Amino acid sequence: MGLVTGACLAETGNDVVCADIDAGKIERLQRNDVPIYEPGLDEMIRRNQAEGRLTFTNDVGASVERARVVFIAVGTPANEDGSADLQHVLSVSKTVAPHLRPDAVVVTKSTVPVGTAEKVRAALQEGGVKVPFSICSNPEFLKQGAAIDDFMKPDRIVVGVENDIARDVMAELYAPFVRTGNPVLFMDVPSAEVTKYAANAMLATRISFMNAVALFCERVGADVNHVRKGIGTDRRIGPAFLFPGPGYGGSCFPKDVKALIKSGSEAGLNFDLLEAVERTNERQKLVLLDKLKADGVI
Repeated sequence: MGLVTGACLAETGNDVVCADIDAGKIERLQRNDVPIYEPGLDEMIRRNQAEGRLTFTNDVGASVERARVVFIAVGTPANEDGSADLQHVLSVSKTVAPHLRPDAVVVTKSTVPVGTAEKVRAALQEGGVKVPFSICSNPEFLKQGAAIDDFMKPDRIVVGVENDIARDVMAELYAPFVRTGNPVLFMDVPSAEVTKYAANAMLATRISFMNAVALFCERVGADVNHVRKGIGTDRRIGPAFLFPGPGYGGSCFPKDVKALIKSGSEAGLNFDLLEAVERTNERQKLVLLDKLKADGVI
């Protein structure tokens, strides 16, 4: 996510420095050896490095000193209790704190639970920030395998801001990406933080719902593909994420659903719906195995 963000922002004419403490990763990127696969990403990185708009360094402090916008784009894996592990986000915040230029905008791009912005602010202050700054939440909505298209031609861009300085800076930064009319949705910071989790939880809910319907169809002799088409053509519903299968997985949906359930619990709310979504998904993982056993494949 961080690499795609940096490359796409460079592609639209910004001077971008991607910083990481992993010297081996930086050395590879400086040689245009991209450690992940996204269609078109290697060529975009090569071109923008050659034209001087994109550079890579492991000197995090120096890269921050001249940055108008500082994106934090690090992993937030799930803890054992389902909460998001923010240690990397907060560590980066402390690292960049003494190097920020006046009126810099610090943007959390990582997927983080509501309330993280204030933790980032506290970490910046603990790290010795010396200048006025703004906090911004700008969650990503990138699909693996289509990340560049999603970034360059977004459905919408969600930006949580706390003041007009951050709003103006982010509006200028994202102006090239919304020329066709798709919106930049400015909102308060907590709402932006919730939006990412809510979006992933909604998509996960559709998957679990359709898998539950598929099991019901088997019991009553209905064809789930006919049912899927029958409800997917309703404009209020649409066809996306209605394919029955082995359940949702990947790097986002499982941890984000768990994190939203955990955040709800911390706020005194039982997320019964999402708990059912998660139970349905766990059950669905065994359905394919049971079918293979029943057919004598294993």
